[in-house]
Amino acid sequence: MTNPIGANLFRHLTAVGDPTVAPDGSRCAYVLSWIDGDTSEGRSRIYRVSLADDGNGDGKPEPSPFTRGNADSHPRYSPDGAMLAFLRVDEGTPARRQVWLMPSDGGEAGQLTHLPNGAREFAWAPDSARLAVVADVCPDDGDVDSGFRRNDGSMGNDGGAESEPKVREVRRIRYRHDAIGWRGDCHFHLFLVDVKTGETAQITDGDWDDTAPTWSPDGSRIAFISGRSEARDVTASNEVYVVDVPGAGESAPEPELWSQGLTDAAAVAWSPDGRRLLAAGGQGEGLTVLWQAYLYVLEPGRPPRRLTDDSIRPCLGYPGIFPPLELRWTADDGDGDGRILFLADAAGETRLYALDVPAGDGLGSLAPLTDGGELLSGIAMDAGAGRVALTASNPTSPSDLHGVAADSGVRQRLTAHNDAWLAEHPPATMEKFIVERDDFDVECRLYHPPGFDAARQYPLVLEIHGGPNGAFYDSFVPWHQVLAGAGYLTLAVNPRGSSTYGEEFVNAVLGDWGGDDYRDLMAALDEVCEREYVDSERLGVHGYSYGGYMTTWAIGHTQRFRAAVAGAPCIDLWSMYGTSDIATGFGETQWANRLAGGMSISRPLVDELEQGVDSLAYRLLQRSPITFAPQVDTPVLLLHGEDDARCPIGQSEQYFQVMKRLGKEVEMARFPGCGHGFLRTGHVALRQGYLERMLGWFERWL
Repeated sequence: MTNPIGANLFRHLTAVGDPTVAPDGSRCAYVLSWIDGDTSEGRSRIYRVSLADDGNGDGKPEPSPFTRGNADSHPRYSPDGAMLAFLRVDEGTPARRQVWLMPSDGGEAGQLTHLPNGAREFAWAPDSARLAVVADVCPDDGDVDSGFRRNDGSMGNDGGAESEPKVREVRRIRYRHDAIGWRGDCHFHLFLVDVKTGETAQITDGDWDDTAPTWSPDGSRIAFISGRSEARDVTASNEVYVVDVPGAGESAPEPELWSQGLTDAAAVAWSPDGRRLLAAGGQGEGLTVLWQAYLYVLEPGRPPRRLTDDSIRPCLGYPGIFPPLELRWTADDGDGDGRILFLADAAGETRLYALDVPAGDGLGSLAPLTDGGELLSGIAMDAGAGRVALTASNPTSPSDLHGVAADSGVRQRLTAHNDAWLAEHPPATMEKFIVERDDFDVECRLYHPPGFDAARQYPLVLEIHGGPNGAFYDSFVPWHQVLAGAGYLTLAVNPRGSSTYGEEFVNAVLGDWGGDDYRDLMAALDEVCEREYVDSERLGVHGYSYGGYMTTWAIGHTQRFRAAVAGAPCIDLWSMYGTSDIATGFGETQWANRLAGGMSISRPLVDELEQGVDSLAYRLLQRSPITFAPQVDTPVLLLHGEDDARCPIGQSEQYFQVMKRLGKEVEMARFPGCGHGFLRTGHVALRQGYLERMLGWFERWL
């Protein structure tokens, strides 16, 4: 007997991620995450699986647990294959991750690092004797965690009940980050750690962040990502630096900038000969590599050489938060300059690509090695880049590990952790279609409830993603599945401003929030409402972050929706600029480009303030949903984390107050201790509570 997917799905599904492949290609270690049924706490452990037939007779790999911790992550095989390093939060120590080691064939794990503020990420040296580790450094031996509340609701002060609260002093704009917490004057820096002795030496410093270390093939240098520009307190752009590895007892020399000509960078890899770097970055002012990145060859004294166009977007991490995904530059025997293996997105799908690097100028020759129709979020390769491990999600499967042969493209599914549960809880089916507007193709995904019958009529919920430069992919989206399981059609649209559709498309939203992006959404809704199985009298709308902005914007400009749910909305651009953790650089780029009359995007709001506050206030209020609250007739539910630094809860509070004073139908639910990303990382009871309230609101009004 089957049951629909419900709001409790997080308690039953597991997640596969962060793979690492043994140098000889024989096996893969990965992270399996789940919710403990007894404690409702999140757990993560390292699992291992063979990349070849394990001899059980059926050719199917048999994954097995490899570590025994409750918070293990980021496994990495040593280059000689003898050891596996990983990050662990140990129950007997303060809640900070440290690097642990264990033999790759199994055995007891031992703690390697004892860094005061824990370890964020690390990279093995080619000789397997050292690690480059990223860790927080705080002035005056300060505590990076003091007094802040994490996304899961726990307090960061690990000193115990007797610890006194500390005054938090602020000297820079970027003193906090929603995904990390309180930053103050703390910064990430690089350390060298001896694997045998544990001896640790810091090799970078300064009032900037240094992350993503990558060793040169001979182990003499480390390339890394750093935000050292003069505008680092305003913009999130980063550069690529290279530092010579110091000998024992020596001080590290000053790092050398290699990415002159790039305005942002987020991932690097060395060329096979160790003379050049491959970097994922961008050259356009105001653009971040999260929106549209390109691959470049970097060489000292030469301008960056671009290898790709905007038909793809290389997949990246986020410096200091998510370690960059692996790029691999390999040598070849041909007339070119080697081959690059990497993941890239295009039109809401991810593929593994091979890029032949030309010997001279010009773009590389690009070939996909996988078919698409999925979101690939993790990649790892063996020493020769012949065996590739991928973590994949598609519309009917939340996450699995796959092995791919790089030469032939032959693919093998390696895990099936969720198959039994999904067999009893069938996912929605997905259909894609295109709406044309203003010479743009607006791609849409329509999720059908299980057992869909075109002879019936169904209520429909319009789903709006965040960003605005996010995107809906061919992937398993929990709230889409929960809505479909409750009997709703779910329309997920990628309007202009969405990433993975090229630079012109992603930039089309700048300075035009609530303009053509809104009209793209309405055009998609118009088209699908022409279908007989859509009950156009029972329409709902839901969005989170920018999606919450667009939800409240939409109900202020149309009465076609009978119910709205706005998660963590931005509803007042004027107050967002001074209260969000990213609103300086982000807001100046997103809101003021066209609104401020085409001024330079470097400091447009500041320039506008010098001309008088009235003109700026008028322009921002004209694009703020709160301005149009008097026109709202749709019942709206506001869902917001109380510790959200990205879209502060004051945004929902303002909207709630105004709607109440106007006599409108509005309710608000507050999620204690939750930041902006709690739907991914928060306590399971709060994530489930979000979905239950969303479903309850639509059931009540639709």
